[in-house]
Amino acid sequence: MTYAAIEAGGTKFVCSVGDAQGGLLDQVTFPTTVPGETLDRVIHFLQGHAGDLAAIGIGSFGPIDTCPRSPSYGYITSTPKPNWQSVNFLGQLKAHFQLPIAWTTDVNAAAYGEYSLGAGRQVRSLVYYTIGTGIGGGAIQAGRFIGGLSHPEMGHMRVQVHPDDAFPGHCPFHQTCLEGLASGPAIAARMGRPASDLPADDPFWDIEAYYLAQALVNTSLILAPEMIILGGGVMKQGHLLDRVRAQFESLTAGYIKTPTPEDYIQGPALQDNAATIGCFALAREAAQGHFPAKD
Repeated sequence: MTYAAIEAGGTKFVCSVGDAQGGLLDQVTFPTTVPGETLDRVIHFLQGHAGDLAAIGIGSFGPIDTCPRSPSYGYITSTPKPNWQSVNFLGQLKAHFQLPIAWTTDVNAAAYGEYSLGAGRQVRSLVYYTIGTGIGGGAIQAGRFIGGLSHPEMGHMRVQVHPDDAFPGHCPFHQTCLEGLASGPAIAARMGRPASDLPADDPFWDIEAYYLAQALVNTSLILAPEMIILGGGVMKQGHLLDRVRAQFESLTAGYIKTPTPEDYIQGPALQDNAATIGCFALAREAAQGHFPAKD
């Protein structure tokens, strides 16, 4: 029995087929172009394995409609990515494959990967943030995603601007939300070069950690997860995680009782494979009739 995982990113798609243990059997990566061309490539890849597939798991860039009762369930909705607004992603796959399909966000998929087989496999609740081209968050409680009208948009929470930061913000909707201040493009616009080119001793990193730590304080106060995981390209700066932990401790002022900072705030154990592994795990849930939990 095999499963398909579709990690649908705004820059590239990663399509994979794996076995019941999550072992990778085949994988292809291609750029995200216009919807028709991109989804045709997805369908072509899956058709090469269709006789063996039990279910498909999709983690997509968004915003997407994740409410099964909604008439636009399965659509990519108000994304800023050109040509992808109001695309019926799930419907196009269902037209070709009569299989159970799990449909969620890319960051939810990464969260589920870490929850199932990664850093969070020993806990019942966690929040996963990806800090990269955008900032997104996924929350899991007792094996189920937290959401309702839609999926969470944690990257657009409002944060206090650092006293030493004069940057006006990069988000076209909210300017100085978390994504507008701390995402990869925000860093590049502010500093004139990408995060990967900034030295570890640049004073900016304390400002970045301040914004991310505020998000984690807000998350801890609202959801009280057992663990928070920080992934994405910006977090590949090896020094940043400890800076965030230190800022978190300072901002909480002892009010929030958590495990040690090293246990509570972690990097992804599955690295760049978290979303694909999460899609495999969600596909298995769908094959067993467990996804979505309630429709």
